[in-house]
Amino acid sequence: MSEPFVNKVAESGIVTLNLEDHFPKEAVMLFDMKDYLFMGLILKEKDFRESLKQLDITIYENKIVALTCSADAVIPMWAYMLVASALQPVAKEIIFGNEAEALQQLLLRNISALEPAGFTDQRVVIKGCGELPVKEAAYVEITKLLRPYAKSIMYGEPCSTVPVFKQPIRKQGV
Repeated sequence: MSEPFVNKVAESGIVTLNLEDHFPKEAVMLFDMKDYLFMGLILKEKDFRESLKQLDITIYENKIVALTCSADAVIPMWAYMLVASALQPVAKEIIFGNEAEALQQLLLRNISALEPAGFTDQRVVIKGCGELPVKEAAYVEITKLLRPYAKSIMYGEPCSTVPVFKQPIRKQGV
């Protein structure tokens, strides 16, 4: 009779942390300043202010807004401030950058908001190779956050990991 299958990974006590779980669930709307440029090159203050007054800001209600200019143009700082001022009363969040950059900023914010004490003396595997584009900054942030608490930090999958950090063994009576 054969021995029953034992899942050693499941019994190892390893905690798997998937950074993809910390991406915002909401979609990001883009506000692109290029749509307000005269001849695709310059921003005319009077026309821009008038366009913002005419803007239906309700489409941004409770939305995460990525504010950027995808055109190769010099945009004065006050122009971004005007957009932020117009959208702030209705938008859930306004972030400078394109959609991908906004998602990464929100991911970093969500990682920073994790309670690291919950990982005290845990063996943690930070999952890699997922569906979403988790950037290097997120892996750096989670490592900084967990290192003071975790017993060990690894990267990969529980069945195949790369060691990143291991707490030194504390000698008794010293």
